[in-house]
Amino acid sequence: MTSLSSKTIASTAELQPPHAQASVRGRRRWRASSLTLIFAVWAVLQIGGLFTPGLMDDVDSVYIQVAREMLQRHDFITPTVDGIRFFDKPPLMYWMAAGSMHLFGIHDWAGRLPLALGVLALLLAAYALGIRFYSGASPAEHPDRGGLYAALILATSIGPYLYTRFYIPDILIALWMTISIHLFLIALDRIEDRIHNPTPRQPSALLPCLGFAAVTAVDLLTKGFIGIVFPLGFVLLYLAITGRLKLLGKFHLIASTVIFLVLAAPWHILAAVRNPPISMPAGMGLPARAGWAWFYLYNEHIARFLGRRIPHDYGQVPIPIFWTLLLLWLLPWVAFLPASLKDAWRSLRRSPERSQLRFDSDQELSPGTDTDFIEPDRAKEAALSCLLWAGVILGFFTLSSRQEYYHLPALPALALLVAGLLAQADAEGEDQARRTWQTGASPQNLALRQVGLSAIYFLVPLGLLLSAICSYFAVTSPTPQAGATLNQLLSSNPGDYDLSLGHIFDLTGRAMGFFRGPLLAVAFGMFTLGPIAYFVRRRNSLAANLLIAAAMTGVLLAAHQGLVRFYPILGSKGLAVKIDAQYRPGDLVIIDGELTAGSTLLFYTPRSAAPVLLVNGRRNGPWFGSFYPDAPKIFLDDAQLDHLWAGAHRIFLLTYHPAARAANLIPFAPVYSFASSGGKTVLSNQR
Repeated sequence: MTSLSSKTIASTAELQPPHAQASVRGRRRWRASSLTLIFAVWAVLQIGGLFTPGLMDDVDSVYIQVAREMLQRHDFITPTVDGIRFFDKPPLMYWMAAGSMHLFGIHDWAGRLPLALGVLALLLAAYALGIRFYSGASPAEHPDRGGLYAALILATSIGPYLYTRFYIPDILIALWMTISIHLFLIALDRIEDRIHNPTPRQPSALLPCLGFAAVTAVDLLTKGFIGIVFPLGFVLLYLAITGRLKLLGKFHLIASTVIFLVLAAPWHILAAVRNPPISMPAGMGLPARAGWAWFYLYNEHIARFLGRRIPHDYGQVPIPIFWTLLLLWLLPWVAFLPASLKDAWRSLRRSPERSQLRFDSDQELSPGTDTDFIEPDRAKEAALSCLLWAGVILGFFTLSSRQEYYHLPALPALALLVAGLLAQADAEGEDQARRTWQTGASPQNLALRQVGLSAIYFLVPLGLLLSAICSYFAVTSPTPQAGATLNQLLSSNPGDYDLSLGHIFDLTGRAMGFFRGPLLAVAFGMFTLGPIAYFVRRRNSLAANLLIAAAMTGVLLAAHQGLVRFYPILGSKGLAVKIDAQYRPGDLVIIDGELTAGSTLLFYTPRSAAPVLLVNGRRNGPWFGSFYPDAPKIFLDDAQLDHLWAGAHRIFLLTYHPAARAANLIPFAPVYSFASSGGKTVLSNQR
């Protein structure tokens, strides 16, 4: 323990950073402004996209339909879709959507609302962690600048926005990871404070440890085992790298384990009990007996990690493309990522300066204060935390099965690194405006120069290029003829449809005429965030960064409008609404193919009490659950469809191949075209 004399205390005042002298009232005002801005951007992007377009075929409508069936069946343990057990995912996403629809009614926007609220929580969590990491590196008058930038980067990057247009859990994994890392770092601070200054006034690490356990349990209930692997892998590696693994026993492991089990264990136990092993058919690679435990614990986790899941129903993104997409999802802020990574590496290599004193405005020194532990080196903590955080997630998926959006839980770490560099550049810019600086590079304006170079050599060319491409297609694409549909001008690439955005490869130059408005908006936004933002940056870096965020908000809104226009290809709401309007008791709704070919029919035909039937569709989602004896008989073959077509029931058959299917059915009964949209046609045997 180092004892300080009054002379020493006085001399340390010169070491206080300027932001420590700011008034509490001023800090609160700037934080209120930052939070207002974050909330406004979130509301424009997320709430504005709740109501359009409709649910998409595949996981979007499947997951929300599972939630709806939970409400209808009053069973929140065993998920079902179309009445058949559905064991693919843990239940939290279903519970969230079910709770929202219980409060607001059975609406697609109500099912989507929890994901939008999760995005807001992620922005606020990144804001809080950014303040912890970068308050000392931010401008003196605005110590929350790093947190503000982290939130805006996540809100306006391409990846987080695109992958919250449909109901998947990956953005929530990013939220739980952000919170758990923050709680771990708080607990570590408190443990070390008690070691080096063991007084009763030191706060205990119990609450953050219990919070970490609770968040990890929620993470497990969101997307399975990675909810444990990611946060615990980060903690163990962080402690090992920093030489503090011996502190592991001080993290209240027993109490934390109890909290984790109380929250996570009940659903797993009840799901196993209510869905016991049953006999499986031979010749399909399945064990002789299997139930929820085999399918969910082994098939969905271990076998998926090894690429041996049965059935293999997902695309496998090659490793080079996987890493390239990481850069795409962080656009346009990825322009500053190389400099941010370089800055983080420099922070890690810097020798610790433990004698340097850094204070908050309300912090006072008293005799007996240990000067080595007044304030940790936040720059080094931020660098190690973010690099390790991203490394654990990206390394895991590099070694395992991967899809093109599995980067999402790592994006907050990269956003924080970029935010730290931008905040430091702002601080240097404001300091530079107050003093006369010498020409050339110096340690005092290094971040400012790095950000400026990143903008002129990456962001400006990128903005110009994308603006030129979008302008070209907007101007040269032919105006669609009256009555033409988008589907008629698209190509077909079924080999790409296992990818979440596979239909984007269907776009052709002729089809771009349908997107002229959004293309012009993107062109303007890209020109704004490129050349215009660069010239603004020469005078004010904060204004430039806010201009980039504003331009990207416009770009993402334009992308949403493009998605609305593309929706008939991706979803079947329009067809479902027409079927529901004409539905009579006894009518049959049938999908020609697997469930995901038209899964929105389940959600948007509420008047149909019977399950939707599938022709040659016993695969993927409801495949395993169909082996249970109580599963409804929803699977048909061609002969059974022919028999039903000739029967008394009116049939609505959604098919992607109306001519071929009509040729097969017309010998049994008349075939009428009921409705068409997005390359799908609903055929009926009665008018």
